[in-house]
Amino acid sequence: MCHLPVEVEHKPYWAIKEMNMKALACEEEWNVQLQELEELRLEAFDSAMWYKEGTKLWHDKNLRVKELRVGQKVLLFQSRLKLMPGKLKSKWIGPYTIVGLQANGAVEIQGSASNSVPFLVNGHMVKVYRDNADLHVVEEMPLHASAIIS
Repeated sequence: MCHLPVEVEHKPYWAIKEMNMKALACEEEWNVQLQELEELRLEAFDSAMWYKEGTKLWHDKNLRVKELRVGQKVLLFQSRLKLMPGKLKSKWIGPYTIVGLQANGAVEIQGSASNSVPFLVNGHMVKVYRDNADLHVVEEMPLHASAIIS
């Protein structure tokens, strides 16, 4: 059996007794710490909310609205290209002609062949096809040497 000096035996006893006497003070300190933690959490939540709002405003400001019309030519995004990747393959196929527009954003398109069957696609999967007929030729004015000097 081991004999310990009296001071070593009684120190843990006094420490426990000291803590029990200050139970109310410890509880109060604990509540203050919890309140500070809650305030920090709310502040972080507000900061994240303001950041998300700012990011959304910036993103929405830079959006371009697609104006699709019946009879317009569009290109269709080829979503199956992910299965057969090709570095130089175009992700867009077409042109297709818009046959109908629906309220939910769906677009009914038809291939260029007259006997092709129209089908529905998501409006996000098409983009406007710009062919050479839409381009306007601007005449260039010849530059003279006198115009460059002055």
